[in-house]
Amino acid sequence: MSLFSTVTLGDLALRNRLVMAPLTRVRSGPEGIPGPLVAEHYRQRASLGLIVSEGTYPSHAGQGFPGQPGLVTDEQLAGWKAVTDAVHAEGGLIVAQVMHAGRVTHEATTGGHEVVGPSAIAIEGETRTYDGKKPYPVPHALTTDELPSVIEEFVRGSRNAIAAGFDGVEIHSANGYLLHEFLSPASNQRDDAYGGSPENRARFVAEVVEAVVDAIGAGRVGIRISPEHNIQDALETDPADVRATYRALVDRIAPLGLSYLSVLHKDPAGELVQDLRTAFGGPFLVNSGFGEITTRDEALAIVDDNVGDAVVVGRPAIANPDLVHRWKEDLPLNTPDQSTFYSSGAEGYTDYPFASAAR
Repeated sequence: MSLFSTVTLGDLALRNRLVMAPLTRVRSGPEGIPGPLVAEHYRQRASLGLIVSEGTYPSHAGQGFPGQPGLVTDEQLAGWKAVTDAVHAEGGLIVAQVMHAGRVTHEATTGGHEVVGPSAIAIEGETRTYDGKKPYPVPHALTTDELPSVIEEFVRGSRNAIAAGFDGVEIHSANGYLLHEFLSPASNQRDDAYGGSPENRARFVAEVVEAVVDAIGAGRVGIRISPEHNIQDALETDPADVRATYRALVDRIAPLGLSYLSVLHKDPAGELVQDLRTAFGGPFLVNSGFGEITTRDEALAIVDDNVGDAVVVGRPAIANPDLVHRWKEDLPLNTPDQSTFYSSGAEGYTDYPFASAAR
């Protein structure tokens, strides 16, 4: 087993163990329609074993950023079909990350749709909207009766992803967005069956996963989590509570036979992450950093030392569309230009050069 060997994740047969992380790039315009530039970006990176798309909203209320693509309208799905066709033409695989932003947005971004969360607790700070920066609003606390309709949003978005040619979906339960907000005791202060105990806080996430599995099949469904990431006020600072919460979630979803569990954590070889891997019992992806760039040596070691079945990488894939070739041959890398991460146009998006021997 090596970083460049094949691996099977549920219904997905990867030609190597390098996975492109979901990377917000806001290139889809005010209507959330991925265009030819987006298709070219993903096509260039099709040699990676699996591409996870940027976070895509399953409902207008779930949109987190201006320029974010959606899985809602016919025009959005047609745009994504061109993307998936381009990736498949290069022999690649691509899954859609289905992401509901929860309280990490503003009505000036969602088109007036109400901002929601598990509890009526706002994030400190400001968010970028189509009308400039604005303070995060206090979200509407979803009632117990409203939760099934939100689950249906994830189901509909996942079905739409498959209709648009994606090979599967990744349910986004990380980084402070809606599902992670239910897991965190800082953002979830409910007193019903979806709040309080670790088992209760994990309940909604598990119900979303179960519903999506029922809709499109477990072999095409993965989930991403980020325990202890402490971002966007979804704080998880009690190690015992973190272990109990994520173990409750994993114990509930493990019998479903998901395509994979993807964990973002600074210490993927540590006890917390590896205990979750054992409990999950299926294909396991690791992403070792959000603020740290994963190096070639680190990626090789993750697989060689059996810390994970595959390695999820972000910025190296942004700057090096031919990352697999470069790392396999130990070639120099392009340096990512952070100033263009969230801009518009081709600069810093589709103009990173390939290594001369790669084409």
